[in-house]
Amino acid sequence: MKLARTEPGPRGGARLGWTRHSLTLLGGFLLTLLLIGYVWWPLAADYLATFNPRYPWWVQVDWLLVGIFLAMSGLIMAGADLRRDLLIVGVGLAGGLVIEAWGTQTNLWHYYTLERPPLWIVPAWPIASLAIDRLYRLLDRLTIDSERWAAAVRMPRFSAISHRPSSLVYWLVFPAFYALLLAFVWPTLDKPLTLAALAATALLIATPGDPRAANLTFVAGSGLGYFLELWGTTRACWIYYTGETPPLFAVLAHGLAAVAFWRTGQLLMALRPAWLRTPPPGHTGVEPP
Repeated sequence: MKLARTEPGPRGGARLGWTRHSLTLLGGFLLTLLLIGYVWWPLAADYLATFNPRYPWWVQVDWLLVGIFLAMSGLIMAGADLRRDLLIVGVGLAGGLVIEAWGTQTNLWHYYTLERPPLWIVPAWPIASLAIDRLYRLLDRLTIDSERWAAAVRMPRFSAISHRPSSLVYWLVFPAFYALLLAFVWPTLDKPLTLAALAATALLIATPGDPRAANLTFVAGSGLGYFLELWGTTRACWIYYTGETPPLFAVLAHGLAAVAFWRTGQLLMALRPAWLRTPPPGHTGVEPP
């Protein structure tokens, strides 16, 4: 199994995994933020109004938000490929809108603006999807390298652990998540949107595709999801009906959403004409042996 190569960018950007598409992708990200700030300027003005000149600026800076912004900016620039990334963005936009509509319409969570759903949050989903794609590829390389290292230094115990069947891990993790999902959405079980979400999730879990890729994508999505949920819930940008900051379900749901987006991308790629196809996302940078 080998990773597809992309053309490195200039000025040492190759060390960071930059390609000729990296600055274009970052520019699109920043332009999206500017458009959101312009269209929803009252929200931005309310946030800026919280700064108090009587206190040092560094005390009032939201360093968690800054850290998330810098990390995601760096991630989306690594290995950027617009042919592949545009599909990830499209799936992320559509999937994010569906998820936000479900959650806000059933009152599982609500935003401080009381919109159901707020359109200004939807662009965050494709950006997160791009970041998760990069995290997946990093985890893929690290796990492959660790297995090769264990084999090279002849560490059978470590090698046995690293070679545990991915399908076994998959069937332990994903049904457990489904049980957690069922418990979390139980108060809204009479809602058609919740029933549809449960059915779609059950279908997704029952057809794992590549279990190893699904496991790594779930880990990548949950890892990023923790920081996003921590910021959003502790700043009261959005609040879950349980009042947790954040609930475990919400963190892991980012992992499940990432798997759903990946599988959707694979399906769309399979339906496209052969001359338009590129390697599947994340899973995009991976070619057959």
